[in-house]
Amino acid sequence: MKYRRKLFRHRDAYDLKGTDQLFLRAARENCAYAYAHCPGYRAILDDAGFSPERLQTMDDLGDLPFLPTALFKRRRLFSVPRWRLPLVVTSSGTSSGKASEIGFTVGDLWAGLKMVLHICKLRKLLSFRPCHYVVFGYQPKHRNRTGVSRTAFGVTLFTPALSRTYALRWKKTGRAAESGRPMAAPAAGAAGAYVLDLGAVQDAIVKHSKSRFPLRFMGFPAYAWFLMKRMDEQNVRVQLPKGSKLMLGGGWKQFYAEEVDKAQFYALAKKVLGLDDRDIVEFFGAVEHPIFYNDCQRHHFHVPVYSRIIIRDPETLAPVPNGTPGLVNLISPMDIGTPLLSVMTDDLGVLHDACECGCGLDSPWLEILGRVGLRDIKTCAAGASEILNKVEVAL
Repeated sequence: MKYRRKLFRHRDAYDLKGTDQLFLRAARENCAYAYAHCPGYRAILDDAGFSPERLQTMDDLGDLPFLPTALFKRRRLFSVPRWRLPLVVTSSGTSSGKASEIGFTVGDLWAGLKMVLHICKLRKLLSFRPCHYVVFGYQPKHRNRTGVSRTAFGVTLFTPALSRTYALRWKKTGRAAESGRPMAAPAAGAAGAYVLDLGAVQDAIVKHSKSRFPLRFMGFPAYAWFLMKRMDEQNVRVQLPKGSKLMLGGGWKQFYAEEVDKAQFYALAKKVLGLDDRDIVEFFGAVEHPIFYNDCQRHHFHVPVYSRIIIRDPETLAPVPNGTPGLVNLISPMDIGTPLLSVMTDDLGVLHDACECGCGLDSPWLEILGRVGLRDIKTCAAGASEILNKVEVAL
């Protein structure tokens, strides 16, 4: 994977034009490896009449067969024997209980670490100054292998962690979540359940607001919003120490009906936590596409050199120009443990030109408009079914 190593060593994380050829070689390298080592992936490419050698220009990435994220929730695909994978993570799962299972090799993890270090430097998220942490996510448990829980814990390593307080705490009693709100994911075992404990989080915030060390938040924006509303309703106001940050990722999940716009969210953060707009950082990513999208100072998700994004027409699946809404197709040569080179999400989005942001980064940026199910898009649903059948025959 020499081209992948070169790509993930590139110091300018948003130099897309300067890395096009390197990205293409890394993609061809990744595709060839998956074709040779994953029978299911080889069956998909053979049926489409596509070979790794066809990746000769950046436009050829649009012809590369993509795998719908729904496929990974139905079938386990690995290009490396599972016993050779030091890390296997799962998605949060669907209402039917199905979850993706994605494997990472040592090389995959090393590439990911270099990516995170390069991107975090731009937002000054790495520091030797100790911090307290509030995680709007799951308290770690050995049975919990979800990508969101691993990511949230990983973010607490950006600085020395003095303490970690979790909003979703493991309770052996399995009592109902606070205020009747459902959990973000099924319980990680029959002996208990994750319980949303906003009271404990609020107590921790009040306590740490008096500390001389910063307080950093990380996790689901929905739980951050519920907590800030709770504080507002109880007339609780704090001024967090200088250097505190509110870091958000993972989306609103089943709370999409309660999602609020950024202006409203940021205003409440200023009111109850004393955090300015510059102190709020957002992340975007997916277990099936483990690339670290970190927003810029204007809160836009610019495409880093480690990935490329194609927006496709929902009916024809043909690539559409920047500025046109469509389905989000994510491409990256990072992972060889699982064939994730080209993944089709169920997100609707728009790719904007860099000049529409004005932050100074010379890279297009992705705006997520919402989520649709594959069943709502006839062409995609048929494609996902056909791909699944081919994989099952190959295996």
